[in-house]
Amino acid sequence: SEAAELLGLMNYMEGLRLITVVELVAPTSDENVTVTDTELEHVPVRLYLPRRAPGGLRRAMLYFHGGGWCLGDAGMHSYDYMARRISNELNAVVVSVNYRLAPPHHFPAQFEDVYSVTKFFLQSKVLAQYGVDPARVCVAGDSAGGNLAAAVAQQLLEDPEVKTKLKAQILIYPALQALDLNLPSYRDNAHKPLLPRSLMVRFWSEYFTSDPALREAMASNSHVPAESSHLLQFVNWSRWLPAEVSKSHAYGGPALGGAELARRFPGFLDPRASPLLASEARLRQVPPAYILTCEHDVLRDDGLMYAARLRAAGVPVTHHHAKDAFHGAMTFLTWPLELAVGHSLFHSCLAWLQQHL
Repeated sequence: SEAAELLGLMNYMEGLRLITVVELVAPTSDENVTVTDTELEHVPVRLYLPRRAPGGLRRAMLYFHGGGWCLGDAGMHSYDYMARRISNELNAVVVSVNYRLAPPHHFPAQFEDVYSVTKFFLQSKVLAQYGVDPARVCVAGDSAGGNLAAAVAQQLLEDPEVKTKLKAQILIYPALQALDLNLPSYRDNAHKPLLPRSLMVRFWSEYFTSDPALREAMASNSHVPAESSHLLQFVNWSRWLPAEVSKSHAYGGPALGGAELARRFPGFLDPRASPLLASEARLRQVPPAYILTCEHDVLRDDGLMYAARLRAAGVPVTHHHAKDAFHGAMTFLTWPLELAVGHSLFHSCLAWLQQHL
């Protein structure tokens, strides 16, 4: 991808997206679940409907895939496998959303797609159409999808048109802030697979623009303007990280930059892109959370800080920290990319859903 971009053949992300294409599987129904590709609110989704008799109203999950807002697809084998397992074992309707990707689509396009699907699905008539219990609906996502799930859970609170409350939010190694890209986890795991710091910086910057100026400023952690420094309290890891994580690192906030980048690309200061920027008053209202973090992951501390901030706001949180796992581990569920740790993480999440959704 780097070579192709240097030669002017394609954007870096377009090259990486070829991995997605190799992983795609057709929407194939089986004896347990009916699977179809369709659209909700003009947004493509893969819909999973359990075939067994409901025995009452069903649960439902809206799932947002990962891939740094640039890659991924609901039809990838790993996501299809997880969605049909959840649909079958929880007797749940699963809506897996294919939101627009960067480039060519930048923030807030991705957020707007998943939000419009969620808002549409939460209408009483739509829930009734699918036989869904309005009291048992959750949003979920991994990585960039976890970011979108957290943002949707927050935004729904301020929408007077939405009457249905989410039962839960499931955030799998989520990316939750773009202000400080030098957290201890970014330092400790800068060169670890599958998400080195350089790639995460590229994902964040591409979410907002393909202009390399933002990417370069983010790489040096100097993109936050001085007039927005008050927001750093929400991502101050010296306050929000547990001592065992932060003790070997000295806190030094981002080097404050000029106002130009924030004026041109204000998205990275928007709570819809960085849910950790939400005030405590807003966080108090969000639904209970299941948060998975992995030790060997640049995004580890985003999840740790969000868990701490939600608890401080009085929100019930189940935080599962996998000390033997890396970013993306939960998608390693099927041959030829099958790992025991992937099954362990997925089973833990599934067990929580059985009990809490």
